[in-house]
Amino acid sequence: MESSEFSKISSFYLTGFFLVLSAGLLWSFGPVVVRYMVQAHHYVFQYLFYRGLSIATILICFLIYREGFGFYKNFLRVGLPGLIGGCALATAMTGFIFSITLTSAAVTLFMLAAIPFIAAIIAYFALREKLRTMTLISMIIAFVGVLIMIYNDSLSGSILGALIGFFSATGFAVYTVTVRWRPETPKFTTVVLAGIFCSIFSFIMMGASLDSLRMPAINTYLSLLHGCIVASGLILFSFGAKYLPAAELALLTLMEVVGGVVWVWLPVFGINEVPSMTVIIGGSFITFAVIIHGFGAKRKREPVTI
Repeated sequence: MESSEFSKISSFYLTGFFLVLSAGLLWSFGPVVVRYMVQAHHYVFQYLFYRGLSIATILICFLIYREGFGFYKNFLRVGLPGLIGGCALATAMTGFIFSITLTSAAVTLFMLAAIPFIAAIIAYFALREKLRTMTLISMIIAFVGVLIMIYNDSLSGSILGALIGFFSATGFAVYTVTVRWRPETPKFTTVVLAGIFCSIFSFIMMGASLDSLRMPAINTYLSLLHGCIVASGLILFSFGAKYLPAAELALLTLMEVVGGVVWVWLPVFGINEVPSMTVIIGGSFITFAVIIHGFGAKRKREPVTI
C-alpha cells in the first residue's frame, strides 16, 4: 500500500474515532438529565413522547439546512435497513429510560457497554464480518460482568431494570449494524424515524392507559434537553460510523458509560448515586472486556461513502 493511501485511510479512521468518542461523551450526560425528573416513574411515556419529538425536530432542521426542503425524498429511500434501524433505535431509547428509572444509572450504563459484543454477533451473521479471537474472549468476559450485575439487581429486587438495560443495548447494537448494512441508506432520516417511532409508541401507550401528555414543566424542559443531547450525539455517531467496523463503533462510546457513572456520583450535580461494590465489579469486567477488545481491534478500515 502506498504511503499516501495509508495516510488517507488513517485520517479516515481518526475522523471516525473522534466523532464517535465525542458522541459518547455527549450522551454521558443523559443519566444526569433523567435523574433530575420529578416523579420519573409516573411520566416515562410523556418524557419519551416529548424527547422523541425533540430528536425528530432537531434532525429535520439539520436536514433542511444541509439538503434543503427536498430532504423528504430521503424517506422514500430508507428501505428495509432504515426501517429496521429506526425501530431498533427507538427500542433502545425507550428501554434506556425505563431501565434507568428501575435500577441504578451504573447498571443501565454498564449494560450498554455490552453493545460492541452484541453488535459483533449480529454483524457476523448479517454482514459476514469476521469474529476475531480477541472479540470472542472479550465477549466471555463481558458476559460474566453482565451476569454479575443481573445477580446484583436480583438481590435488590430490581432485576427488571437490568434486563431492560440489556434489551436496550441489543436495540442499539442492531442499529449499529444497520448503519453499515447498506451504505446508501440515509442515516439521519433513519434517526428521524427513530424519534417519530418513539413518540408514536409513547402516544399509543398513553392512550391505552387513558393518560395525558401533561407532566411537570421541569420534566418537559428536561425531555427537550435530553432530545437535544441524543440528536447531537447521533449526528456525530452517524458521521463517524462510516469509518469504523460494526464491532468497533460502540467501543468509543464507552465514554458514555464511564462519564455517566461518574457524573451521577460526583457531588457537584447533587445526585450522589454511589454504585454498589457488586455493580463496580460487574462493570469492571465489561469495561475491561471493551478495552482489551479495542486494543486488539483492526484499526485500518476503508471508509464507506454515504
